[in-house]
Amino acid sequence: MSKFQKKKKGMPAVNTASLPDIVFMLLFFFMVTTVMRETDLKIQKPKLPKADQVKKLEKKSLVSYIYVGKSKDGSAGDKIQLNDRISDVKDVRSFIYSERAKHSEAEIPLLTTSIKADMKANVGTITDIKQELRDINALKVNYSTLKGSALDNVK
Repeated sequence: MSKFQKKKKGMPAVNTASLPDIVFMLLFFFMVTTVMRETDLKIQKPKLPKADQVKKLEKKSLVSYIYVGKSKDGSAGDKIQLNDRISDVKDVRSFIYSERAKHSEAEIPLLTTSIKADMKANVGTITDIKQELRDINALKVNYSTLKGSALDNVK
C-alpha cells in the first residue's frame, strides 16, 4: 500500500457568486412587467360624463368602486357591479361593510365610495345607491368623470 493516494477527479463545485445578481435581475423583471389585477367589468364600460371641476383622488387604496351601467347581454335596466359581481342595491350595504373590514379603525373615516356611472344611467338607480350609503353613514361619495366641458354631456 502506498502512502500517497491519487486524488479523485470529480466535478468542480458550482460557482454561486453571480446568483444574487441573477435573482435580483429576475425580481426586477417581474416587478416591471407584472400588471396588478383590476376589476373585470361584467357591465358595458361606462361612458363617463365630463366635468370641468375635476380633482384626482389621493389614496386609491381607500376607494371602493361601484359601477352602474347597462348589462353586456343587453337586458333592460341598469345593473350595479360591486367588485366582480352583478348585485342589487340592497347588496351595497354588505359591500361597504366588507370594505370597511379590510381597513384599520383609523382609516375607516377616510374611506371613499366612488360611483362610476354611465352617462345614460337611470338617476333613480344612483339615488337608491346614495340612499343606501347614507343609511350606513358612508358619506364620502365621489362621482367619477372625465375632464372636459360639462356642455358636452348635453349632446
